[in-house]
Amino acid sequence: MSVKKQFSKSKPVCKVTFKLSKSQVLNAGKVNIVGDFNNWNESSDELKPLKDGSFSHSIDLDSGREYQFRYLLDGTNWMNDENADRYVASGLGNSDNAVITL
Repeated sequence: MSVKKQFSKSKPVCKVTFKLSKSQVLNAGKVNIVGDFNNWNESSDELKPLKDGSFSHSIDLDSGREYQFRYLLDGTNWMNDENADRYVASGLGNSDNAVITL
């Protein structure tokens, strides 16, 4: 897993690229990134499958904020990013949400 941050020099925006390797997606055919930046919409922000079997997606987010997110594999399996800046309790059972700080 990787999260790449590219801060704009002219706007208070950061281009964030989320990438999962083939082995991390456990043979999933579809991966979405779900978080407070998309109102936890499970069908938006689908990661694009790449030729090497990995998945990637970029989102422009406002700088100076924190965002909670998780990955959703094939619409059923939730997964956190092991490279998140930190984790917080999700409020749903004993699961956590990943947090990215921009």
